[in-house]
Amino acid sequence: MSRLSRRRFLIMSAACAALPAVASGAPVAHWRGIALGARASLDLVGLSEAEAAPLLSSIEAELNRLEDIFSLYRSRSQISELNRSGLLQQPAPELLNVLSLCSTLHSASDGAFDPTIQPVWRAMAARASASELTAAQETVGWHRVRYDADAIQLPEPGVSALTLNGIAQGAITDRIAALLRSFGLRDVLVNMGEIAAMGQRGDGQDWRVGLAGHNNQVLKKITLRERSVATSSVAGTLLPGDHGHILNPFGPSPSNHTVSVSAPNAALADGLSTALCAVPKEWTGRILQSFPLASLELSG
Repeated sequence: MSRLSRRRFLIMSAACAALPAVASGAPVAHWRGIALGARASLDLVGLSEAEAAPLLSSIEAELNRLEDIFSLYRSRSQISELNRSGLLQQPAPELLNVLSLCSTLHSASDGAFDPTIQPVWRAMAARASASELTAAQETVGWHRVRYDADAIQLPEPGVSALTLNGIAQGAITDRIAALLRSFGLRDVLVNMGEIAAMGQRGDGQDWRVGLAGHNNQVLKKITLRERSVATSSVAGTLLPGDHGHILNPFGPSPSNHTVSVSAPNAALADGLSTALCAVPKEWTGRILQSFPLASLELSG
């Protein structure tokens, strides 16, 4: 594929509000699809549909490959296979990288960030009985998960399960950003639910991004360049009983908690914003001390 001009840039928009500058009359190529069960869209500013077609095809193929690793909505995905059997042979490098970051976040948050919470989430979503919920809670424990380049193993096959929904969107955003760099794009805003900002906007200014709460209301605007930002909101999805969807092993999170974090990459920003939603607010400063390149952008 031919390299693209630096003056051309990409806007990939989903849940968060991006505020780009678009030249009047510039052609725009569009793509609409699904990423991890949520609607996603791409707008290539400065490219016609014909010019953008090879790039869009490559992005769509990469998204499909990543869905086959991380998506709980696909029965054939690697994480679904792991949750079904308790063992995954020859896991994808992208999955191992995310699990390694999960271990770092688990340690920094004193265990509050724990991907093995998935059975509890399923039990609450299904309005399980108190005894069923207790049984699900007893399966939680990230320290019991074993993984290396050969295999990932859960402690209780058929019972234990992982969710990476609090970090995988960021990982996918990073991967798509890397793919676009390989095509020669340098001024790029990638938003697959989390945002990675590369270079500058078409007018030579840093990217402007609106940080939105669970009701899509923009709460704050920031500028980004060569940096990523992620927003997590406990009340973004409510489980039965009005419980927020971000859970930790110790109890429910406050339902009105919204956190935005910026960091050098979207996976870290995503994981940290999730972790900070799952802990008392007074833990925030201590957790962020473990990640000196990350910054708290919004907490409310």
